[in-house]
Amino acid sequence: MNKIVDRSELSAMVRNGMAHARAHTLAKAPAVVALPAARYFDPAIFEAEIEKIFKRVPLLLAVTAEMPQPGDFKALDAAGVPVLISRGQDGVVRAFINSCSHRGTNVAAEGRGNARRFMCPYHGWTFTQKGELMGVASADDFGEIDKSCLGLTPLPVTERAGLIWVIVNPDSKLSFDAFLSGYDKLLAHYGFEDWHYHSSQVIPGPNWKIAYDGYLDFYHLPVLHKNTFGEQMLNQALYYAWGPHQRVQAPSPDLLNFDNIAEADWSTEDMLNGVWTVFPHISIANFNAGLRTVMISQLLPGASVGESVTTQIFLTVRAPDEAESALVDGQCAFLEHVVRDEDYATGFRQQSALKNGGRKQVLFGRNEGGAQLFHQWVDRLIAVDDDALERLFLSA
Repeated sequence: MNKIVDRSELSAMVRNGMAHARAHTLAKAPAVVALPAARYFDPAIFEAEIEKIFKRVPLLLAVTAEMPQPGDFKALDAAGVPVLISRGQDGVVRAFINSCSHRGTNVAAEGRGNARRFMCPYHGWTFTQKGELMGVASADDFGEIDKSCLGLTPLPVTERAGLIWVIVNPDSKLSFDAFLSGYDKLLAHYGFEDWHYHSSQVIPGPNWKIAYDGYLDFYHLPVLHKNTFGEQMLNQALYYAWGPHQRVQAPSPDLLNFDNIAEADWSTEDMLNGVWTVFPHISIANFNAGLRTVMISQLLPGASVGESVTTQIFLTVRAPDEAESALVDGQCAFLEHVVRDEDYATGFRQQSALKNGGRKQVLFGRNEGGAQLFHQWVDRLIAVDDDALERLFLSA
């Protein structure tokens, strides 16, 4: 039986984009917004963002294609919290704080792999894929303990649309449904659970909000990227929001090509064009390098206010052949250059100028509604207490 897929939201966005392209108009925010420049360099603001945002909301820390098989795992640092994501022999993804219940050492080194059990490298305590303590080295010498109470600390986790979200607070009561606001149903149109993991590369960056502003901004494309890809790019964007998550799409004249095709025959791939951002730290961008490919930019704050780390994760719609793989590799190298040497190099200069130049505020224009909404959500989350967190997302 064929699965019936509801594409009505995608179709509505296409029609809206076509209307703007035809009329040469743009949906604009109500006003220009000024924000304190200090939010990009003040350590106290940064610490509040770590505690109130990154340690409270779901973070997209892995994709299904990175760890599709039983025993696959991924270990990484997320806003200072060591996280271990493991797929059990039962196929279920689980997440834990990557810290041995004996002395606290990581039980898995950062990176990806496959393991039936995790052995602490310090004293050899072992844990199952489900996080259970299964073995204590020299147990008779160590003394009597209740192993059932000494497993790895579990973290809330969900796997949806081929993407894996984790909340790094083990005591969180925030529901994934409330946070995602239905956005996962839109991302499900990609079918990422069946895509192929190609590669990853890591790029150091400036303050996480300086970096993330760029993912929500088409305004800069023909200027900053004029020598690479932006010369012919439109500097306008339409924004669609589901809670704090946003799709960014140019009202390009190319959208008018849909006029020549019956709506029932519109390509889902074409309807997904643009950038899909997942609050507070993900951008999903489409491109074609011999075959359909996406770059998932996973942006996480660094150790201090002026640092961030972005992992570019590349997925292809299927496993590439040798020639296709070389083309994708070339595109990966190009995108590393663009982000590192254009976006983030500019961001570092911006950060220094704001910190040392005495500027009190930054401006976001009416054509930069995506960044305006992003910063509104940052402020809301910093202001809201834990007991009102779920209501905040449900009321959006």
